[in-house]
Amino acid sequence: MSTPRIQPGDFRQLGPFNWAFSRAAALVIGVDDARIFSTLGRSKGLFRGWLYFSSRMMPFGKLSRKDTEMIIIRTAHLRGCDYELDHHRRLGKRAGISDAEFADIIEGPDAGWGDRERSMLRAVDQLVTTHDIDDAAWAALARHLDESRLIAFTLLVGQYDSLATTIGTLRIQRDDRR
Repeated sequence: MSTPRIQPGDFRQLGPFNWAFSRAAALVIGVDDARIFSTLGRSKGLFRGWLYFSSRMMPFGKLSRKDTEMIIIRTAHLRGCDYELDHHRRLGKRAGISDAEFADIIEGPDAGWGDRERSMLRAVDQLVTTHDIDDAAWAALARHLDESRLIAFTLLVGQYDSLATTIGTLRIQRDDRR
């Protein structure tokens, strides 16, 4: 495991709000330190802006919680981001994703899904690997999502692709479960 490039912050480095948020998140998640928050929190106001944007994707997004978790899990898998997978395995269960469905998400669009799920997973695969969705995959996705949700879908994949990049580049360590 590589050394973090930026260590998680303490109260002084995070400031009162970011520190309190990070500590509360750790309690809710059941870890000693929610390292994503205690690391990104060192950016002060930028962290708060990112939290607001992120919360508009998940959990307060336009897509259902189950669809959202499916998209996040697939993105995290494609990016090899174990940190995201650790958290979204648990959050996915809360959203109704069984262990078998989790395995099928990892396997991909051809794991026996119905048209809706297959279309979403195929579009995730294209966005993450090519940074675009071809016309056929877009048409398939548009059969299931209205324009507002198509925008939300694209932003969600981009958000978690970007987050995987940030986690990997900063070498944020996986959280230790209590």
